[in-house]
Amino acid sequence: MRKYLLLITIPALLIFVSCRTEKPWQQLYNGENIDNWDKHLGSALKGFDELAETATIDKVFSIVEENGEKLIRISGEINGSLATRESFENYHLQVVFKWGKEVYTDFNSGVLYHSFGDFGKALETWMVNIECQLMRGNMGDTYLMNNTTCEAAVKEIPGGFQYDKAGETMQFGKDFNGQVVRKAGNYENPAGEWNTIDLYCVGRTAVHVVNGKTTMVNKNTGVYENGEIVPLSSGKIQLQSEGSEMFVKTIQIRPIKEIPAGVL
Repeated sequence: MRKYLLLITIPALLIFVSCRTEKPWQQLYNGENIDNWDKHLGSALKGFDELAETATIDKVFSIVEENGEKLIRISGEINGSLATRESFENYHLQVVFKWGKEVYTDFNSGVLYHSFGDFGKALETWMVNIECQLMRGNMGDTYLMNNTTCEAAVKEIPGGFQYDKAGETMQFGKDFNGQVVRKAGNYENPAGEWNTIDLYCVGRTAVHVVNGKTTMVNKNTGVYENGEIVPLSSGKIQLQSEGSEMFVKTIQIRPIKEIPAGVL
């Protein structure tokens, strides 16, 4: 009887383990070039009109070598977008980046997800999107561009709202309680050190994680149109050129069916 049970149990266990195995990463940056990305230059940085006039795609988005490793360099001298050509849904995205030494307005950029439409529709530069903010001091914030919207559990702080897992759930967007939801805590590394940004998106829930710490949970992501919220759960991914030099080591993505409980 014991042998019979063992024969049943072991295959069942193997099936369970195989179902739980994580899918392999897809490298969105191949470590050599960014030929598979779309590139767009938009509006000038405030006070840097002359710099925008001399900016070129190849100058703003390039590959440089550091310690034998090829990195994506984004100059930050003009507002611009480095965008995937493919749309994604139900995924875990990971971006490893650090700030460079050239700073024009501030250490500023963002991971823009659920992006759709044409370049220039958002702030004269980007596709409409929801942003995981990378700006120094605000890394992990949510910024809802144009008419995108979400719900988040928050507490009120001076000048706005901060994500709080135990807080009151409120609607955000330009037509609701504002376009910004502040991060739960400050987990970014000093300028010049690498930061790891993990973004988990499943259905209409998106979670921002900075260096292993959850800073934001957005739920019921959507687009507010004609008095109704239209669900938004997929789209392209953009990286911003927006005021500071930055270097990207890896950008990788893998499909997931659920957001890990520890992240939520």
